[in-house]
Amino acid sequence: MTSPDTFWQGRRVWVAGHRGMVGSALVRRLKREDAEILTLPRNQADLRRQQETEDWIAETRPDTVFLAAAKVGGIHANNTYPADFLYDNLQIETNIIEAARRTGVRKLVFLGSSCIYPKHADQPIREDALLTGPLEPTNQWYAIAKIAGLMLCQAYRRQHGCDFIAAMPTNLYGPGDNFDLQNSHVMAALIRKVYEAKEADRNTVEVWGTGNVRREFLHVDDCADALVFLAQHYADEPPVNVGTGQDITIRELAELIADVVGYTGHPTFDTSKPDGTPRKQLDVSRLTTLGWQAKTTIRDGIAQTVKWYQQNREAVTVGRVVA
Repeated sequence: MTSPDTFWQGRRVWVAGHRGMVGSALVRRLKREDAEILTLPRNQADLRRQQETEDWIAETRPDTVFLAAAKVGGIHANNTYPADFLYDNLQIETNIIEAARRTGVRKLVFLGSSCIYPKHADQPIREDALLTGPLEPTNQWYAIAKIAGLMLCQAYRRQHGCDFIAAMPTNLYGPGDNFDLQNSHVMAALIRKVYEAKEADRNTVEVWGTGNVRREFLHVDDCADALVFLAQHYADEPPVNVGTGQDITIRELAELIADVVGYTGHPTFDTSKPDGTPRKQLDVSRLTTLGWQAKTTIRDGIAQTVKWYQQNREAVTVGRVVA
């Protein structure tokens, strides 16, 4: 096996989805390694089109691929565009994984999601909880696509001997997040709502659901570091959870964001809106046993994200295919 010290030397590494939150974090992280980073501008190829994807990979010949390209969004987006979430993500992952096999890619890291696990899985959620119960209905379309990508990596490892692995990160946040209120995830949405409420001197901030559900959050730069670590140190079929191993209620999260922003109002909870999965905390023992742990505290991560949002408010974008 290649020494970790020389793993990246001379490697051509394609970050698929480099303009997205995870992809851009991966590019930042990989710049610390002795590797050539490849990116694909969206106007050069549509990853939902098999021939365009295969042609580009055949021409550029990456030997390592981080598959972070995806159509992403929160509960509202998943409920509103179920066909888009299922079709786009299935097309992107199957096209890239098959093209990677055909061109002899040495290592592929598939980025999944913790939403692949059953809605009422035992907590914290172990990797072997996969396919043991019904999914959360509000994001089942995205989850099915991610499960298919994970299984595809396993199938290609079994049938073709491909060193393709799958990582399942918890809820991510940080620089490059989507702050559109119709399509964003909970962390970005709350940061924007609290920030704008402070600006407008409003006394309350509306939060979807009861505020009682629990979520685990991982800073995207920690996620990128874990993915690079796994590329070097993991080569097996089972997926690997990526997270902090700690969770927080949405009410506590809203209060923490308010404290970081300096907002003195209070959250109100719209219980007519869905809560989603009651709790979603990952068992990260497989990853910690390998030798990796998250470094960014949630308070520090929120402070960094708020600062990024302040500096980039005019440039934040809505949910889209990140490719």
